[in-house]
Amino acid sequence: MSDLPNTVPDALRVPDASRLSSPHSVHRPRILLLYGSLRKVSYSRLLTQEAARLLEHFGAETRIYDPAGLPLPDGAPTDHRKVQELRELSLWSEGQVWTSPERHGAMSGVMKSQIDWIPLAMGAIRPTQGRTLAVMQVSGGSQSFNAVNQMRVLGRWMRMITIPNQSSVAKAYQEFDEHGRMKPSAYYDRVVDVVEELVKFTLLTRDVSGYLTDRYSERKESAAELEKRVNLKNAV
Repeated sequence: MSDLPNTVPDALRVPDASRLSSPHSVHRPRILLLYGSLRKVSYSRLLTQEAARLLEHFGAETRIYDPAGLPLPDGAPTDHRKVQELRELSLWSEGQVWTSPERHGAMSGVMKSQIDWIPLAMGAIRPTQGRTLAVMQVSGGSQSFNAVNQMRVLGRWMRMITIPNQSSVAKAYQEFDEHGRMKPSAYYDRVVDVVEELVKFTLLTRDVSGYLTDRYSERKESAAELEKRVNLKNAV
């Protein structure tokens, strides 16, 4: 196919593929982990801690956000200490793990509140766009996938790269020992699979996320905004 003529608007041009060969990052993958329960014995927190240990084993750097003290969405100004901590961690991360208990057939309110406090955009910065995401859930009864399915929808809405694998731990109270460590089981094996896959996807995409998220509609919007500013400047 021949090159586009010079008269074609910049917004229609194919993104520069040379960005795919940019220098590779050498630091450890940065993974933020969120969990969705404030209970003293929280199995979503225990599963999150288990995932963090595995992530460190696979070479990642991890941060676990403690949702205790986070106000309800719109219930406090955005400069609230816990809100700022969450947003800064999201910006720091290159990948995330969301782990929620299933309550009334859905993710918990604690989990949803954390996601709701992370905006789609902060000025010109998108705190989640292009980052990888793994989703996991714990259930008190039989295995279910309601929470992970909901979090997948939210991950797509937040413009994240949600990996194919996921974990759903049924009867979670049976899957951890007295020290809070996960017992060997098929559930544990799946958690290892999820964590390993997240690290791989993060390594593959973190240096090219700008290319992957370069969209025609946003280039068009930026071009229109630039034209508007130029016209206003020339009119002065």
